[in-house]
Amino acid sequence: MSLNESERKIVIQLEIERADRTFGQVANLVKDEYWDTAANRLYYSLFHALSAMLICDGLQVGSHKGAAIRFHMHYVKTGLFTPEEGSFYSQMETLREKADYNCYFDVTENDVLSRIEPTRLLIERIKQYIAKKN
Repeated sequence: MSLNESERKIVIQLEIERADRTFGQVANLVKDEYWDTAANRLYYSLFHALSAMLICDGLQVGSHKGAAIRFHMHYVKTGLFTPEEGSFYSQMETLREKADYNCYFDVTENDVLSRIEPTRLLIERIKQYIAKKN
């Protein structure tokens, strides 16, 4: 998709708003102990933040796997983000896939609670990166 500068900024803002809104849903899901859905929302909050960053840099989002590959190639391997952040994103993608598609896999309370703060921190790092670029 080819966007002019104004459109690009609007799409970036919409993706960030979606990331924040999606992350905000996690608290109620945790309260109700919907661990699989909470894991899904954590991942998607990261995915929307990552999408905003890719768009900010003129990169295509594409599929979930494509976004992860671009994150590693353009941000982790270049040192803009740490290998630990890259690994965390990949772990979240895997957790979401298991939660959504594997009926034999149960997401646990610890799976979710241990990932809330790292998710929030990675979203904040992405927002900071975007703010410096815009």
